Amino acid sequence: MTSTPPAEPGGRATDTIDPFSTGPLPPDPTAPAGRLPRLAALLTGVVALAAGGLLGVILGWGVAPVVAVAWVVFVVAFPLWSLLVENRRKAVDRLVTTLVWTAFVLAMIPLVSLMVTVVAKGAPAISGNFLTADMSGRALLDGSGGIFHALVGTLLVTVIAAVIAVPVGVLTAVWLVEYGKGTRLAGVITFLVDVMTGIPSIVAGLFAFAFFQVVLAEPLPRLAVGGGVALSLLMLPTVIRAVEEMLKLVPEDLREASYALGVPKWRTIVKVVLPTAVAGIVTGVTLAVARVAGETAPLLLIVGTAYQTNWNPFDGGTATLPTFIFGSLSKTSHFKYGDAWSDAIWGAALVLIVIVMTLNVVARVIGSVFAPKTGK
Repeated sequence: MTSTPPAEPGGRATDTIDPFSTGPLPPDPTAPAGRLPRLAALLTGVVALAAGGLLGVILGWGVAPVVAVAWVVFVVAFPLWSLLVENRRKAVDRLVTTLVWTAFVLAMIPLVSLMVTVVAKGAPAISGNFLTADMSGRALLDGSGGIFHALVGTLLVTVIAAVIAVPVGVLTAVWLVEYGKGTRLAGVITFLVDVMTGIPSIVAGLFAFAFFQVVLAEPLPRLAVGGGVALSLLMLPTVIRAVEEMLKLVPEDLREASYALGVPKWRTIVKVVLPTAVAGIVTGVTLAVARVAGETAPLLLIVGTAYQTNWNPFDGGTATLPTFIFGSLSKTSHFKYGDAWSDAIWGAALVLIVIVMTLNVVARVIGSVFAPKTGK
């Protein structure tokens, strides 16, 4: 029989006895011998910055070398401190955590810098006149107009592209997942969709330009509908792949349950599969729209850089926010009105970013509203 070890006054046994051995268990080498204070990372960071700043003062460095040296000191000192106080496993964990946070900060630096720059330079240009006036007439000379014509053009081109690409993309994805799964034709279509994903955007614009050049027999067609066709070619593979992946995530049990009740395949797709995947479908479609909303190269070929408002997508050229920014860059070299055009460019860039962010927010809201509700 195994005897119970004598207890200390506090109630704990002095040794841990293994019932299947004759002596105490050896200590766990991975068990922490101690624990760093809660502010260990902050203290190490302060010391690292002090070390980097001291070297910077002595050697006359700028901010970037000082930060780099401080980071190296932190990466070495923090895990080393953990190794001395805690154990090897904890030290490795702190090292990897530091590297992950470093990668996150490096990824956020250009994004934050971009947002701060665009907001700082574009916000002063936003006004009622800037959003409701175009650049026709006198405004084309002094840059005193607005971007209303570019907003109209962006709306027309994007809506046309979505009307073409979304139904075709969704139906293609439904066929690939529900009807053509495992067939050779589905494999060929999937391969072609992947190829289309990587084609340069200028090729889509060249296709639309050549197509309308042949159809209209015009040497240089300028049409908003042509821009919509070009952008639909860029949207189509994104929509197909996004919807396809969302449909694959729908459990087969739902389909089988519907078939067991005698529901035909097409009705199962419409009433069960698509509603279940609607959140992901909406997100994928919105991301595709946001992607093409900032395209410039294909629109320069077929849409042009008009400076007046044109509501007719089948007659005459128009402008979008990206083409307006591109076309206005040459105006900034005008010494007398360069500042006005520069303000207009930054304002248009800010509006474009706001539009893309709004699309993403709308996608999340729609996805949360139409996502299948799960109850307890």
